[in-house]
Amino acid sequence: MKTSDFHFDLPKELIAQTPLERRDASRLLTLDKVSGAVGHHQFTDLPELLNPGDCLVMNDSRVLPARLFGARESGGAVELVLLQDLGEGKWLSLSRPGRKVRPGTKLIFGDGELTATVLEAVEDGNRIIQFHYEGIFLEVLERLGRVPLPPYITEELEDAERYQTVYAKAPGSAAAPTAGLHFTPEILQRIEEKGVKLIWITLHVGLGTFRPVKAENITDHEMHPEYCIITEEAAQAINETRAAGKRVICVGTTSCRTLESRAEADGTVLPYAGWTNAFIYPGYVFKCLDGLVTNFHLPESTLIMLVAALAGRENVLAAYNEAIRERYRFFSFGDSMFIS
Repeated sequence: MKTSDFHFDLPKELIAQTPLERRDASRLLTLDKVSGAVGHHQFTDLPELLNPGDCLVMNDSRVLPARLFGARESGGAVELVLLQDLGEGKWLSLSRPGRKVRPGTKLIFGDGELTATVLEAVEDGNRIIQFHYEGIFLEVLERLGRVPLPPYITEELEDAERYQTVYAKAPGSAAAPTAGLHFTPEILQRIEEKGVKLIWITLHVGLGTFRPVKAENITDHEMHPEYCIITEEAAQAINETRAAGKRVICVGTTSCRTLESRAEADGTVLPYAGWTNAFIYPGYVFKCLDGLVTNFHLPESTLIMLVAALAGRENVLAAYNEAIRERYRFFSFGDSMFIS
């Protein structure tokens, strides 16, 4: 299967640049994964589309203020986006301008509150950076850093919390698990009152989620590893839901990949803390997942490939074209889809 099989033409004006005033004011397109039938709703209708006994699996990762602006000690501006904590103050980072940030370069941020040394250049133009600081690194980062936004968002975000889910608590992501951005405390309460279990897992999203698929054949693409956690409590709740014959519904592709990477052939989910580079595309047989709440994704991305694996490429592309005709908003700050 070719990457071009997942192309669609999206008018630029449908790429949402800012969030709506209310998180739950987004629209919700429903897609039947068997028949391909499409329906149009508001996100506030989601509790009515769930059944008592279902479980909703949600990624509680919080986006780090991982974008740092500073200067080289020798002069000249520099920007870093922190991608992965390597321990002992070392981070894998994206750097701009890359050609000027050579091994040995000294970097300064926030009037010297944070300094760094470039240790090594690695694949894709990334760098391994050694940071030097007093106190707790995450607190320094909260003071000096900014939340990184996807490359297709060109407007500044007035409130950085709008790129966090309301239930985010585990710092570690370089990008938001955006399917969760639509939820409000009121929606979550209504879902629980419906008799649906809310289950929290963690996957720290890397910028690899925006990495284009450059291979002509999708099987030649390699996913960047991301760190994930499924607690024993979460695994037990998911397994109990399946044993009762109820649905396991993931919020976002990150939750989906985490569960599926740790599910046995019979669908049993195992507790886990470690890395996953699961790549799900058509032909994949889902072991645990029954439904998915997700956003509208980029053409030819690994995310639309995962959605197509669940609902069928033809069904998904037809639904996307329907969404375009109906002027849905796309990508991180856009509208939502419920596949069941």
